[in-house]
Amino acid sequence: MAARGGRVRHDEAVTVKHATSSVYVFSRRPDGWRVGLIKHPRFGRMMPPGGHVEAYESQAEAALREVAEESGLSVRLVDPLAAALPDGFAPVLVAPPWWIVEHPVPADNHLAQPHIHVDHLYLAQARTAQPVTEPAHPFGWYAAGDLAGLVMFDDSRILAGALLAHLGEADDGDGPAILRHYQA
Repeated sequence: MAARGGRVRHDEAVTVKHATSSVYVFSRRPDGWRVGLIKHPRFGRMMPPGGHVEAYESQAEAALREVAEESGLSVRLVDPLAAALPDGFAPVLVAPPWWIVEHPVPADNHLAQPHIHVDHLYLAQARTAQPVTEPAHPFGWYAAGDLAGLVMFDDSRILAGALLAHLGEADDGDGPAILRHYQA
């Protein structure tokens, strides 16, 4: 239903939107920073781990669960720049994503019609470069120079490349500023 000229129309299709979380996972290797990517079983493309947010979890919890399931990694979410909450503010703070984007997607195992994924994009640093559990999907670490040769969606390639370039910049002794993180 949509409002036009002050009237509501009931004859337009409703676009279904599902909350998802995706995570760009990074690891510092002896020869530089790498991004961790899975091979998506349905799309056959390399992409960051991620998936649907379940009814019982926040987007941040889904991000951590999806990384663990799909890559086998244990990670810490990266703290995006945000204003601090005042002292005495009681609610629990949920790790915010860096960005929220919408992707039109074809029918999948969650919905039998095309729909929109409202994807909460997180950054994370791997606690170790090796999986701690068996990954559900093929997983690998890639340098910026590897991305052009991978079968990927363009937006994933662009963002991974830009983030790796930023990580390659000088750090301040505590690592690159982009990797200040929650201890999740």
